[in-house]
Amino acid sequence: MEWTEIAVLITAGLLVGFINTLAGGGSIVSLSVLMLLGLPAPVANGTNRIAIALQTLAGTASFKQQKVLPVKKALLLAIPTTLGSLIGAWVAVDINEDILEKAIGVIMLVMLVFILYNPKKLLYGRADIVGKPLNWKIYILFFFIGIYAGFLHMGVGYFFIIAIVLGAGFDLVKANAVKVFIILLYTPFTILVFLFNGQINWMYGLTLAIGSVAGALISSRLAVKKGVIFVKWVIVVVILFTAGSMFGLYDFKELFSSFLIK
Repeated sequence: MEWTEIAVLITAGLLVGFINTLAGGGSIVSLSVLMLLGLPAPVANGTNRIAIALQTLAGTASFKQQKVLPVKKALLLAIPTTLGSLIGAWVAVDINEDILEKAIGVIMLVMLVFILYNPKKLLYGRADIVGKPLNWKIYILFFFIGIYAGFLHMGVGYFFIIAIVLGAGFDLVKANAVKVFIILLYTPFTILVFLFNGQINWMYGLTLAIGSVAGALISSRLAVKKGVIFVKWVIVVVILFTAGSMFGLYDFKELFSSFLIK
């Protein structure tokens, strides 16, 4: 690897770790960068999981240290998610994701409307259910979210956040902590699937992870320090950016390529 590649991957990782830990959607950056550096899309998809695993490890440690991670419920939600992610990862090995990205863009915009026009439940959770056992319906929901997470991962953080807030009752800060913990638990299994199919570049993945870990540590502390309003507006901005790219309003890879040339 050349030093320019190392610098690009670490810088991209820093941004991705920050966005993914605080909201979601950072994989649009990492996948684009990995493909710009010459990796085929399936290999970029697999390689990206290395950075995701390490950044979520750092984020989980930070959230737990700050005592905002409800481990018991997070573990229960991680079980169906992990099962679903294994299915999604096997599907992702050779499928075309263009149509799915458009569908995800639509869902993101729907979620954006919900965030802006029904903010209290999303920001502060649901006190009426936060202390109750999880409903069986939420396990099914997390199984299907897991399928998408194993397939592409891009933007999956939004699905987790909405499901955790409405299904478990946690506020945005705790929902972020649970989201990061769940991703940490299922990602190693998806890595094994991509590894088995020869779709991981370890050099690129570990270099990207260096920046991702730093970004995760920074954003996990900001989430707790700044509170739910700060997290909300980060999510809004990232959703708009990600949805715009998925609908073809701009090509992130071209924007990034132009930046490198300059």
